[in-house]
Amino acid sequence: MSKEKTVEKQNKNFLSGLFRQQIFIPIAALIILAVFNLIADPSFFKITLGYNSAGDPVLSGYLMTILDYGSELAILAIGMTLVTAASGGQDISVGAAIAIAGSVILRVLCGTNSRPDTLQAPIIVAFLIACVVAMLFGAFNGVLVAYFKIQPMVATLILYTAGRSIAAWINNNELPMISDPAFAYYGNFLPGVAVPTPIFIAVICMVLAWALLRFTNIGLYSQAVGINASAARLNGIHPQFVKFLTYVILGLCVAVAGFIKVSRFSTINYSVVAKDIEMDAILAVALGGNALSGGKFNIWASVLGAYVIQFLTTTLFKFNVVSSALPAYKAVVVIILVVLSAPTVREKLEALKKRHRTEEKKEAGTHAE
Repeated sequence: MSKEKTVEKQNKNFLSGLFRQQIFIPIAALIILAVFNLIADPSFFKITLGYNSAGDPVLSGYLMTILDYGSELAILAIGMTLVTAASGGQDISVGAAIAIAGSVILRVLCGTNSRPDTLQAPIIVAFLIACVVAMLFGAFNGVLVAYFKIQPMVATLILYTAGRSIAAWINNNELPMISDPAFAYYGNFLPGVAVPTPIFIAVICMVLAWALLRFTNIGLYSQAVGINASAARLNGIHPQFVKFLTYVILGLCVAVAGFIKVSRFSTINYSVVAKDIEMDAILAVALGGNALSGGKFNIWASVLGAYVIQFLTTTLFKFNVVSSALPAYKAVVVIILVVLSAPTVREKLEALKKRHRTEEKKEAGTHAE
């Protein structure tokens, strides 16, 4: 075999292997969006150093917007991936749960006065209380799914419907506002730091997720339960508890995302905050090549998928697409992903691959003769 044919075969094997990788889909989507923006407006990738009203340096540009506003979605994608892998379903209540977590934070910080001059409690205390509350609501969903065996989408529909009303009730239907600038640091910029704080928070969450998967068996158990719960039980795994635990972990992710959301504006609008973010979180999991029916997963592909979705959203806003039309564009992406992941389509693609390989072998045999 000549050197040229060997190189050609190696390239084909590399491309074929890359195509089979789970992370290929979000990478391909990212490249498509990057090329489109590069052609349409190269300045899309420009990052500038400016100063805010306090005189502190801040980095700005579309890329910084993607990394900044994609942070909450990336954090949610971590928990949603585990829930999807273990339960074979999705939690559609995360947007409402974010409203609850944000409302709890503001309630603790404001106390009985919705417009306090000073914080009524340390920020860390408010955050920890929000974590406990969000994890309790996650546990509520987990019990319904794991122990009462209710379909995840139906079980989480309860909180999806009632969550924002609960959030408003926590603050007596008032719109609390924090005037202390220290609270806004976590959703915007720390003094003297040009990179948005949510980016650092997202990185910390990713490191913690890596440690969780690296030093515990939660990832392996989630996959095992999602693939075959009965077989997992025979191997000493408790499927109900694993499913329950993934919902609690998602609750923690919700609390972090809610903290960032309310810190951005130092207030909350119960009906608008994190609106439709549950659909984006589910789309991030699907875009990461994870089966929405559960089983094998790749959290990092989901995280990348989250930033791809924010990339798409930022691109659409740049070209003056109205916010009400965004779901329609995202729906197209969902349709494509669902079609590509359908068993019938996958079987046909596998058949085409086998036929192509057979033809290549025949062609190679003919050349050899």
